[in-house]
Amino acid sequence: MSSEPKKSLVGQEYEVEVGPVAHGGHCIARTDEGQVLFVRHTLPGERIVARVTEGEEGARYLRADAVEILDPAKDRVEAPCPYAGPGRCGGCDWQHAKPGAQRRLKGEVVAEQLQRLAGLTPEQAGWDGTVVPAPGDKLPAGEVPAWRTRVQYAIDAEGRAGLRRHRSHEVEVVDRCLIAAPGVSELGVEQREWPGMATVEAIAATGSQDRQVILTPRPGGRLPLIELDRPVSVLRVHEGDGSVHRVHGRPFVRERAAEHTWRVGNGGFWQVHPKAADLLVEAAMQGLMPRKGETALDLYCGVGLFAGALADRLGDKGAVLGIESSKRAAEDARHNLRDFDRVRIEHGKVESVLPRTGITEADLILLDPPRSGAGRPTVHLLTTLTPRRIAYIACDPAALARDLGYFGEEGYRVRTLRVFDLFPMTHHVECVAILEPVEKGR
Repeated sequence: MSSEPKKSLVGQEYEVEVGPVAHGGHCIARTDEGQVLFVRHTLPGERIVARVTEGEEGARYLRADAVEILDPAKDRVEAPCPYAGPGRCGGCDWQHAKPGAQRRLKGEVVAEQLQRLAGLTPEQAGWDGTVVPAPGDKLPAGEVPAWRTRVQYAIDAEGRAGLRRHRSHEVEVVDRCLIAAPGVSELGVEQREWPGMATVEAIAATGSQDRQVILTPRPGGRLPLIELDRPVSVLRVHEGDGSVHRVHGRPFVRERAAEHTWRVGNGGFWQVHPKAADLLVEAAMQGLMPRKGETALDLYCGVGLFAGALADRLGDKGAVLGIESSKRAAEDARHNLRDFDRVRIEHGKVESVLPRTGITEADLILLDPPRSGAGRPTVHLLTTLTPRRIAYIACDPAALARDLGYFGEEGYRVRTLRVFDLFPMTHHVECVAILEPVEKGR
């Protein structure tokens, strides 16, 4: 018995009242028939015309863009970027909102995720509800902070640089990205042609003059001659296995944070906002309050930023174990922390490596997991070490809330939560949660 294919609703328009913000850079509305719309380019309380971009009859929800604003919110502004808007660049979510409104919306998303996934109110999480901008980012409406020190440009079939459209492989060609840091913009990637390339990632290190581009060729594509506006090292991504190889210059950049210099090789992970590394170290250390002689774990440790900050504070009798799944990042961490006798870096997945170490207890644990979070088995494993405090760095509020729920089941409560707006104009936030064991009898 065959069923007829469901009718696509792409292109269908609905006049709707916009409801609350949701996680992902959109707001929620409903059609007259009650079907849920996830709508971009709008704000809560607006009356709009929404045009469906994904979905079919009978689907649980549809995705849509606000293509006409009938009754604008007071927080709406003209998008400063000429490439923002329905069907255009997907890099930013909130160009059309005042900066203060963006932070309020992000705060509402974090609060909703905490309540829905962890059963926590802001008060129970030790959070005052504010989303804190990085120093220097508090700008008037209509101005955009240039914060993004790493930009991956997509290259179209004609070799022009741009950024991908929302949930699409299509390239929006740009001549300038407003949120790109000055060190990225001055390379002039957008003004060059890149025949045969799929992507060009531009990196501008913080605290050094190191600049780097990482080229990913299309299948069979040959590297072009690189002539940019500033001295730059060049790496390429190998077509077969995705490994990164040096073409010329250093295979790493030097980042400066927490009073140390950090080698970050082959385009490895580093916080994108130039103030982020220092801000997050400060927040984590204030929450953990390390004491001389304690033992600490730095999990998903990257190139060793937090392990170094812990080692600085734990002194000669303290010890830090870092675990990192990227082989190159683990090598960089060992290099960066080579002067600390009591720091050890292990390469591998946390859930595999940690049980093999023989460690049965730790005073402090810091974890900065990937966007998907740590997960229930890892949370259980960590709580068996009975740390007196845990610092959890999170770039995704949903994953954080899920894991905080797991920690709650294991007898750990959130002491404080701080939320930072380290990705202005986008829906992303960075959170630092400090946990401690629940006191017996509470």
